[in-house]
Amino acid sequence: MGCACSDQKHRKESKGHEHSNSSNSNKFHLSRDHRKQSNNLDEDIVIAQYDFQPASDSDLQFKKGDRLKIIKETGEWWLAKSLVTGYEGFIPSTYVARAHTMEVERWFFKDMSRRDTERLLLAPGNKPGAFLVRESETTKGAFSLSIRDFSPEHGDVVKHYKIRSLDNGGYYISPSTTFSSLQELVKYYSRTADGLCQRLGNPCKTAAPQRPWAQDEWEIPRETLKMVKKLGAGQFGEVWMGYYKNSQKVAIKTLKEGTMEPEAFLQEANLMKQLQHERLVKLYAVVTKEPIYIVTEYMANGSLLDFLKTDDGHKLKLPKLIDMAAQIAEGMAFIERKNYIHRDLRAANILVSETLHCKIADFGLARIIESEYTAQEDRPPAPVNVSVMHLRADSATVSWEVPEGDIIIGFSISQQRMDGKMQRFIREVNTTSRSCVLWDLEEETDYIIQVQSIGLYGESQASKRIHFRTLKKTDRFPSNSSNQELAR
Repeated sequence: MGCACSDQKHRKESKGHEHSNSSNSNKFHLSRDHRKQSNNLDEDIVIAQYDFQPASDSDLQFKKGDRLKIIKETGEWWLAKSLVTGYEGFIPSTYVARAHTMEVERWFFKDMSRRDTERLLLAPGNKPGAFLVRESETTKGAFSLSIRDFSPEHGDVVKHYKIRSLDNGGYYISPSTTFSSLQELVKYYSRTADGLCQRLGNPCKTAAPQRPWAQDEWEIPRETLKMVKKLGAGQFGEVWMGYYKNSQKVAIKTLKEGTMEPEAFLQEANLMKQLQHERLVKLYAVVTKEPIYIVTEYMANGSLLDFLKTDDGHKLKLPKLIDMAAQIAEGMAFIERKNYIHRDLRAANILVSETLHCKIADFGLARIIESEYTAQEDRPPAPVNVSVMHLRADSATVSWEVPEGDIIIGFSISQQRMDGKMQRFIREVNTTSRSCVLWDLEEETDYIIQVQSIGLYGESQASKRIHFRTLKKTDRFPSNSSNQELAR
């Protein structure tokens, strides 16, 4: 049920309800820094785009289509009143869209980049004709229409058309056919292609946005978690799909007792929590009493290694494989900028979402480089042996070990005074790990993917600065290839 409480009771509860104010780039995040007073009451009305089940007494339950009045906007959680039930409570801003605006249209994706648009439209569940409208990245005031298309020569692709504005407020793709609104434009091209690659079909399908996690819910009681389905098991524990407070789907990693001291784990987890990036699996909460639990966001398609072995994984084409490699590189570039070494990067620790977005997981072995560089100035870091892949000829399987464990001893680094040689070392070690992930991509597909060069120092440009060379598989291992050559 909703938060059925008096105004007095609600004000008391809301003081202690500290929801996270971190930024979020989901489709319907509509917050404004300073909203001016307006005579238009509709400006405070939003429409629910998804059902929402509360996990706290101060949250407000609502269903898709409900109208709510916003009382206060603060970060990812807004204080609102339901115009259906009359109750007040907190709502996730990513679950609602402002009434009488473009955000209520299923086909409108306000802040979607061209690259993410293509990833979304080419994801499972969308067919040729699937489309969306988004704001143009290059032209202020203009929009882009993106459509999924198919041709025998190129397979599934996405075509983009610029929607331009008229001086009188109308819109057009072709100057010969104009429209008074974007809704009229979409309605017209849903009836006829009229020069487009496809007649518009269904709006692009997308999963509901991640529910924001409350900032004060870090060390949580074990009783708030419900294990539902076992996803896997390893040497140190198990991974389950489950629910937090019976409302939010999460992944739960359990560690066997004695794996590590709870105090040491909590110290490491607090460092891991600082790594926030769209290409890293979000760490939500921990249970610090043994057996230790780690609670993270749930990724529907599991590990990249397992997904590549499925029918859907085998169907992936070369452009998508390269895109996955680029997504992983984006995450690793961020990790390097934070002076981390993952230590266990492999396809089994890359998780895949419902829309085939890849995220790096399992930082259990990651260690942050310490605060100050104390090694002797005349003693450079030991050379990194990049020849870490070992071929077992009888089965053509590969094993590897990232070499930083032996090298990093005796070195500590200051983020303010980072030694150039150690910076290069961190990049080379993580690049070695990335090569291992590319190897898994090759093993389960019909392509060989080689990284020709990597320049990963700008967050927004990371994926644009990776250059790949790809080959069709003919002879996997030439008879004169050495381990050294295979690892390059």
